[in-house]
Order: sequence, then structure tokens, then C-alpha cells
Amino acid sequence: MVMNAAVQSHTASEGTNTQQATQHATEALLKVQDVSLEYRTPERVVRATHQVSFEVDPADRFVLLGPSGCGKSTLLKAVAGFIQPSEGQIRLAGVQVKEPGPDRIVVFQEFDQLPPWKTVIENVIFPLLASRTLKRPEALERARYYLEKVGLSAFADAYPHTLSGGMKARVAIARALAMQPKILLMDEPFAALDALTRRKMQEELLELWEEVRFTLLFVTHSIEEALVVGNRILLLSPHPGRVRAEINSHQYDLKSLGGIGFQQTAQRIHRLLFDEGETGQAESELNFQDIRIAY
Repeated sequence: MVMNAAVQSHTASEGTNTQQATQHATEALLKVQDVSLEYRTPERVVRATHQVSFEVDPADRFVLLGPSGCGKSTLLKAVAGFIQPSEGQIRLAGVQVKEPGPDRIVVFQEFDQLPPWKTVIENVIFPLLASRTLKRPEALERARYYLEKVGLSAFADAYPHTLSGGMKARVAIARALAMQPKILLMDEPFAALDALTRRKMQEELLELWEEVRFTLLFVTHSIEEALVVGNRILLLSPHPGRVRAEINSHQYDLKSLGGIGFQQTAQRIHRLLFDEGETGQAESELNFQDIRIAY
């Protein structure tokens, strides 16, 4: 496939980013420093997270994992710039995050966000044109490139209502990656899909990451999905969300599902999340290099 400059520049930047990540392994792309997040109800102010800190390196698949109500989705919205911290700060590529921007693209679990009156390819090029990132010919070329990456070239002229849930998810991912953000933010993107489609989407996401090596911040409440998708996992306590631990999970993938080691690790993560009295035991059962306890 012949790629024009719009796509070639991204391919070149991928190589540059990979090289820079190797040369500056300690230079984080995203820094979340002592971030507390709050929201108001008619009765009171509710603290969603309390002094959360973590760093995401270039090409990381970084997962925020925790039970419902721990503030993981709220954290993602703060990274996206939709919510301002009450304490602490968030910096992306050295710049403080104060508002939404095209360098952070969010994929939610509700794929009805795709305008139904636009075809698949029109959905993908829409943000490129709206943000004036590219002119239409270059936007079309880039859209075709990413639709091919997610296996939907044959459906470029289809409308969203004719697509399955998994296909809509792939359109949303293609649209997000076409913007070439510094970091892709995914908020439980496969939670609404059936189990078989969810596993297929996890597989396709990992295959796409192998090709493009984008930086991913992924939210889930599923321990198994966190181990499959992430190379690093941040565990958040029940409300208000505090950092329990950070785990290196690069050794697991979809082939690990059902394995003894995978299941044992999943059980230990469950104890870290919910059994405060057993934190020491869980830490001793996991290798030292795989886990960092926060308290």
C-alpha cells in the first residue's frame, strides 16, 4: 500500500518515539502527581480520588484497575481535561493539562457516539476536518489507512446502524488513532460487548498496538482484562480511590487465560484490592520486581 506524507509522517514519528523511549526510559509521557478529584451532589462534596500518583511511559499499555466507584473513570476524564483536580496536577509531555485537546482522544464503551447519518469513513475523517488537522484528501487517506488496520476497509461506506457492536468499537478506535494523539484514553471500551466479542476486541487491540505502538491509558474493573491488555496495572482502592499498588504485567496475554500462573496472579490482585489485612501476603506471593506496594 502506498502511503502519502500524512501517514508516512506518522510511521516515521512512531519510529522516533520508540527510539526516544529507549533512549529516555525514565522520561514519562504522562505524569499524574498527587491528584485528588471531587464532585458535588445536592447534599455534599464527594471525593472521588485521594492523592493518586502514577506515570505512563511512551508506548505503555497502562491500566487503571479497581472496583466500581473507585474513581478510575473520573481520573481518565481528568487526564482528558474534562475535570480539574482539586489537588495535584496532571502533565502530558511536560505541559500541564488544563482543558481537552486533540493530543488526548477518548474511546468510551458507548459506540452510539458515532453520528448515525455519517458513513464509517466520514465518521473517521470528521474529527480530522473539524480540528483542521488535515485537509480532506489527506484526511481520507489517513482514514483509509486506519480502517485497513482495524479490518474495516470493506465497510468504509456503511452506516453505523448496519454494524455489530464489535465493528462499531473498531470504528471508534480507528477514528481515535487517526487523530494521532499523544495518548489514547479508553474507558471500559469493551464492557458492553458479549464475552466472545470482547475477547476478539482485546486481541485486535493488542495486534494494533504491536503495529502502531501507541500509548494507551485503559480503564477496567475486570482483573482478567487488565492482565491481558496492560503491561502495567495501577490498583485503586474502593471509594475514594487511593493507589494500592502498581504491577508489572507484561508477561501475560490472551494465551495466558486459564493458566495456573494467570489465575494465581488474578487471585492475588483481588486480595490486594479488597483484603487490606492480606497485603503483605499478596506482596510476598508475587515477585518483587512485579509489584510495588503503595502503603
